Amino acid sequence: MSEDDYKTEKKKQAASLNSIDFDARSLAELPSPMLQWIDQNGFDIVFVCSNDGMIQYISTSITRLLGYLPDEVLGTSSLTYLDSCDVPILKNRFKSVVEWPQRFHFTALDNRGKHIWMEASISLIEEEDASYYVGVAKDVSDKKEIEEMMFRSEKMSVAGQLAAGIAHEIRNPLTSLKGFLQLIQAGISRKEEYYKIMVDEIEKIETITSELLFISKPVAENKEPETIHEMLQDVITLLYSQARLQNVQISFEKGANSRLLCDRSQIKQLFINLIKNALEEMPNGGKIDIRQREEGSDCIVDVVDEGPGIPDEVLAKLKEPFFTTKKEGTGLGLMICTQILEKHHGALDILRNDTKGSTFRVSMPITPI
Repeated sequence: MSEDDYKTEKKKQAASLNSIDFDARSLAELPSPMLQWIDQNGFDIVFVCSNDGMIQYISTSITRLLGYLPDEVLGTSSLTYLDSCDVPILKNRFKSVVEWPQRFHFTALDNRGKHIWMEASISLIEEEDASYYVGVAKDVSDKKEIEEMMFRSEKMSVAGQLAAGIAHEIRNPLTSLKGFLQLIQAGISRKEEYYKIMVDEIEKIETITSELLFISKPVAENKEPETIHEMLQDVITLLYSQARLQNVQISFEKGANSRLLCDRSQIKQLFINLIKNALEEMPNGGKIDIRQREEGSDCIVDVVDEGPGIPDEVLAKLKEPFFTTKKEGTGLGLMICTQILEKHHGALDILRNDTKGSTFRVSMPITPI
């Protein structure tokens, strides 16, 4: 082909392409073959549901991600393909949404029953005669695996940092036990009274060590109904020794004992991170107030410290990975807290107090009884 023929052919191709209206601003104006290609090769699931959750449209990408054929799911309830633990939380959150679009995290079930972690952006579209939920969902399982690796790393780091304080806390009851055993060996009376004290001291050791083992065990996604008072009390028990060593007083102001559908291990890890952060901001002593209450359909927990506070330039970066102002910090603690709350449809807000210190506010949806 001569150079002139080549140029002529290129002009023909350009003219052919220009015949397609690439100034179109909506998918509806694209040629049918392009729409079909997008539908067949996209990695995200595009869906439309009626107001009651019935699937009206689903893209063919559902076959690649979840194994279902589009015809199988059309006309069925979208809730059928969700983990049963997520259903009541998502229903509750949908009722409280005032602005769209919203991002949701949930676990979908593929056609083999395998759990797939999904992230979706959903909007409510209201027509004259009906309203619809329109959304795009994607598989974020790989991202979740990386997050869990960081989560496990942070758990082990926290366990190591707490070990020194817990060793000190265990030493005291062990000293008491040794003394009482020596008295009993010497044949002293009042043995029954000493036995009771010894059992109390052993139970104290058991409580502390079991909590340390609890935060060290492998991560397992296991959501069950839990009460907030018991989880917070367990965390306070675990951190009590470190607080006492630093001359920090921890107070717990209880509201209604909210029930949460959650992974107990992850929520306790969340509050361990927040309270430990507060302790590290007060090396010379002070007070940490934990205030729990209910607001509407949410459980609110404030962790209020008397530290130096957070400057404006730092406040916006605190949740970013690997950002830390501490000499030996990992920069993962608050990021992991945020991710835990996203999995539980909650949120973390960081506020500066009027006088001194900071408030870390956790909000999570309450599970209806």
